[in-house]
Amino acid sequence: MVFLKLEIKAELENVTDLAPTSGDDFQYFFKVVCNSCHEEHPKYVTLKRSETRNISNSRGSAHLVWRCGNCKKESSASFVAEPAKPYSAESNGQFSTLLKMECRGLEFTGFAPKGQWTCKGETGYTFFDVDLEDDDWVDYDEKAKVDVRISNIESQWTRA
Repeated sequence: MVFLKLEIKAELENVTDLAPTSGDDFQYFFKVVCNSCHEEHPKYVTLKRSETRNISNSRGSAHLVWRCGNCKKESSASFVAEPAKPYSAESNGQFSTLLKMECRGLEFTGFAPKGQWTCKGETGYTFFDVDLEDDDWVDYDEKAKVDVRISNIESQWTRA
């Protein structure tokens, strides 16, 4: 068993508190590799905090139960209980932990920031429907009368 943390980095202009919109129903997209044969799954796997699956031959469950297409070994991963941490303006341009995972038999190697995110402007206005798939999001804060932007999104997995 290994604990991994997903860290993200972005350039924030006139916004803070970047976070997934849907809480426990947010669908995360991760790249996964088998620890037994080191085969990387060709597509992103999806996980939600609100959904669990039963682990074969066990009484336990996990947010991801995955069978490697190469060696057929079953592996699992679960979110650590703490909620995702918003990426704040204080972390601007630096890696900051978004979430932690407990992994058994697999490791995550990539992350796609798909789905809807939220962030807050300097005046506290909340922007919903922040789409980060194109690696650049731009809008206008009517209250502060400034352009807002999120760009240069990067991610990395490290041992927790």
